[in-house]
Amino acid sequence: MDNSTQDNRRSFSRFGFDAECVIHQGTNNWSSKLVDISLKGLLSEMPKDWQANESEAMEAELKLATDDTATIMMSVELVHKEKGHLGFKCKHIDIDSITHLRRLVELNLGNADMLERELSALIDA
Repeated sequence: MDNSTQDNRRSFSRFGFDAECVIHQGTNNWSSKLVDISLKGLLSEMPKDWQANESEAMEAELKLATDDTATIMMSVELVHKEKGHLGFKCKHIDIDSITHLRRLVELNLGNADMLERELSALIDA
């Protein structure tokens, strides 16, 4: 699939955000750096010690502040692994986390109409 086809399929804006990303699976935890995020998922750097069972459920925790008061938690599914990056699709997100994520998207889009369009696409997906 070429990049133009892939970009046309994306209905969610992705943007970079500097945050620590911790992937949880059972009792295992891997710290990483967030590359970008959207309402539908995230891309992180692949941790050096990555040894997850990639077909099992995982959770991603994004720490938005140094005091851990603002975090985004989402159940995720690994959808691709390439060039030192892990791409995750959001499977479930709680109300507090989606509130934080919505605000991040709103600030980065700078356009309320685009945010509403993305939220509508998320609900219809």
